[in-house]
Amino acid sequence: MASAILKSVLKDLILKIIAGIIGIWLASQFVDGVIVKDSWQIFAWAGLILGLINYFIKPILNLITLPLRIITLGLFGLVINMAIIWLIDIIFKNQIEIAGLLPLFWTTLIVWLANLIIFKIFPEKKHD
Repeated sequence: MASAILKSVLKDLILKIIAGIIGIWLASQFVDGVIVKDSWQIFAWAGLILGLINYFIKPILNLITLPLRIITLGLFGLVINMAIIWLIDIIFKNQIEIAGLLPLFWTTLIVWLANLIIFKIFPEKKHD
């Protein structure tokens, strides 16, 4: 039982990292104002950090900001996601450049959509 739970946790973490890599890559390809200056290693590192933040820190932020998300009917979740992408931009200040609020918004939506698609392709299995 514990082995199955550990596999599920690792699968979710790996999928979040893959979604982060794909989302940042797609944003760099299709959003004007998003520039990734180096090579694929930057996508891998940025996706890794984005996946770790989404897995470990985002649930805490969602819990803390629950009243705001209820009042705004969930729209404050978009602000949280944009802040996380902005943090990635700050961490990789010499390698990733997101120039402005509109490219940040589109990058956030692309990363969210990548997460949605990947988790639809690989759904979470229920444990009894």
